Amino acid sequence: MGTRSAEAGSKQIGGAGQGALLSRRRFNVDEYYAMARAGILTEDERVELLDGEVVVMTPIGVRHQACVDRLNRRVFSRRFDDRAVVRVQGPVRLDGHSEPEPDVALLRLPLERYYVAHPTPEDVLLIVEVADTSLQRDRRGKVPLYASAGIAEVWIVNVEAREIEVYRQPSGDRYTKVQHLRDGKVTPLAFPDETIDIEDILGPAPSDLPGVAPGG
Repeated sequence: MGTRSAEAGSKQIGGAGQGALLSRRRFNVDEYYAMARAGILTEDERVELLDGEVVVMTPIGVRHQACVDRLNRRVFSRRFDDRAVVRVQGPVRLDGHSEPEPDVALLRLPLERYYVAHPTPEDVLLIVEVADTSLQRDRRGKVPLYASAGIAEVWIVNVEAREIEVYRQPSGDRYTKVQHLRDGKVTPLAFPDETIDIEDILGPAPSDLPGVAPGG
């Protein structure tokens, strides 16, 4: 978990005889925060550090935010208030080059352990990413980082498909067990005595909401 020095990589583009090298510099977490202190990154900017790159987060749409609110208030806080810290859209430091901000993270108690430092992989019980327009970035960019960090369980709530992708058993930069759930129940690995209805996570379909036309 130590901070490594920033590294640079290069990539060749263009056809034969016209190749050009583009260098990409990886930032570490200390440099990331130094940019914030220097005003290069402002508090209003929604960014996160992923594998050394400062990535702009996609705007939060209505369905995305509604799902995060539901997960926080109706799914996790009610069940785990005295068993875990429910962190909403807050940093988790995976290593010296990655500090994503998952939509919801269930963390080990006590709360006081996070007064002086952000949680690390050893603190994480479950990470949930809500994906509306960010699905491919979550799958290809963030899930491999979570696997590499040894996070035992990650869920992606696919808002558009009304499906939950459950990732378990990390090995290298991938998960060897992946489930796609649209109905039934799911039990978090960290809480085998808790069973959650998929419908409670996904919420009502737009067609079931009063005043909302199908496809609207």
